Amino acid sequence: MNEKKSGLSRVFDTPNHKAFIAFLTAGDPDADSTVKFILEMEKAGVDLVEIGIPFSDPTAEGVVIQEADLRSLRGGMTTDGVFEIVRKVRESSDLPLVFMTYLNPVFHYGYDRFFGKCRELGVDGIIIPDLPFEEKGEVEEPAAAHGVEVISMVAPTSEDRIQAIAGQAKGFLYVVSSMGVTGVRKEIKTDLTSIVASIRKATDIPCAIGFGISTPQQAAKMAEISDGAIVGSAIVRIIAGKGADAAPEIGEYVASMKAAVAGVP
Repeated sequence: MNEKKSGLSRVFDTPNHKAFIAFLTAGDPDADSTVKFILEMEKAGVDLVEIGIPFSDPTAEGVVIQEADLRSLRGGMTTDGVFEIVRKVRESSDLPLVFMTYLNPVFHYGYDRFFGKCRELGVDGIIIPDLPFEEKGEVEEPAAAHGVEVISMVAPTSEDRIQAIAGQAKGFLYVVSSMGVTGVRKEIKTDLTSIVASIRKATDIPCAIGFGISTPQQAAKMAEISDGAIVGSAIVRIIAGKGADAAPEIGEYVASMKAAVAGVP
């Protein structure tokens, strides 16, 4: 039996280590560029990459990621195409990877087939924003059978609900910084300290904060409260502007964000 730690365990297993987690949309602007961007982020020090499987109705996403999904789909990206991107990344990297997508693409691909592919290619987990907590068992069971962890999201809501979700969490908890969709925000006003305190009452699983984070200062503040910071829209916006030539700017940005969270005691 292989005793190597799962990718998600490796992200958070160093004492006092704060993780920087980055998101990008697979296939934006094309498959080869996505591979290049992921490897560039690894060189820049990213701890985990969330790979977005594009979907035509991404209800949790703001306009930046919605437009990235549409660009990717117009370019012909498919779920099989996303798996091929991961296959190419795995030729030279064992960087921890998770998918972020919606229930529809996974359901239509077939749960066992989808998670079997994840296991084959070393995808450690999946985040499904439109999967209700009360119905996650239908996905969690086939995912667990293939060693894939379904990562729960916690929104600013009642303490009882936060503790219920946290108590059953796997991998790590994705703490949503504010209500609404993803996107860059000038300020994050949610009482995240209280949310994380509620999580800590229910579980010792790590939690990282995402939605709206774009600057090193914001990332450091989130890392002070939690176990890491998650950034998506700011990276996708770089890709929207630079296209296939975005790798150097992505690398510089990720390095600055990683330095910010790494500097948090």
